[in-house]
Amino acid sequence: MNILHYWRAMWGIIGRELWRFVTQRERFISALVRPLVWLFIFAAGFRAALGLAITPPYETYILYEVYITPGLIGMIQLFNGMQSSLSMVYDREMGSMRILMVCPLPRWFLLLSKLLAGTGVSILQVYVFLGIAWFYDIHAPWQGYLWVLPTLMLSGLMLGALGLLLSSFIKQLENFAGVMNFVIFPMFFMSTALYPLWKMQESSVLLSKLAQYNPFSQAVELIRFALYGQFNEQAFIFTLVAFLVFMAAAIIGYNPSKGMMVRKGGG
Repeated sequence: MNILHYWRAMWGIIGRELWRFVTQRERFISALVRPLVWLFIFAAGFRAALGLAITPPYETYILYEVYITPGLIGMIQLFNGMQSSLSMVYDREMGSMRILMVCPLPRWFLLLSKLLAGTGVSILQVYVFLGIAWFYDIHAPWQGYLWVLPTLMLSGLMLGALGLLLSSFIKQLENFAGVMNFVIFPMFFMSTALYPLWKMQESSVLLSKLAQYNPFSQAVELIRFALYGQFNEQAFIFTLVAFLVFMAAAIIGYNPSKGMMVRKGGG
């Protein structure tokens, strides 16, 4: 095997995922509708609950929407990571996963290629969302739209690796929805996506601590700082370590001799 085989395999997997995304318009629309509903509708209720200004001037009115935008970007990547993993479970049931896993290329490389494909799709969704938010007068410095790209790559890889890890535990497609809800909603609501950490501390110290060490919170803070041209070193290290841990666990989980797949009769 040489570098050309690796290159062709990686772009074959990425191309398949992109084609699946293009042909499934409902997936693209749902990925945008979900954060836009939060941005345009739920933000008003949360703003009032947090005691933030809801009166003119207009610049003050949208402060909370500006705050939650990075959290909604994280939401897009979180749901996309889970949906990509759902396709892994579907492919395993249909048998195409078995064909992929018997490829002579290393299993970790195949999983990483799948992860890169899902992350690329999530980044496309994020920039479309940012474009819509821009017309809603939610702006970041123009440099921020470039600086946020590498952080989106890292956060997408981390959340996608978490989805891969979960998919290695799930045998049947119908079980995945329950597991997704069990993971997604606690991660999202118990984070800094919708409200700052100091607000949580006013109601529960324990909740604020859980949110502080939530990998999703760290990914959101990494995105939030990058959008305004700043680098959050702590969030970067935390997100990178979480990605490495989740990815390593997912590789083990998909190893038929060591992981969960051995109890399921193979990939």
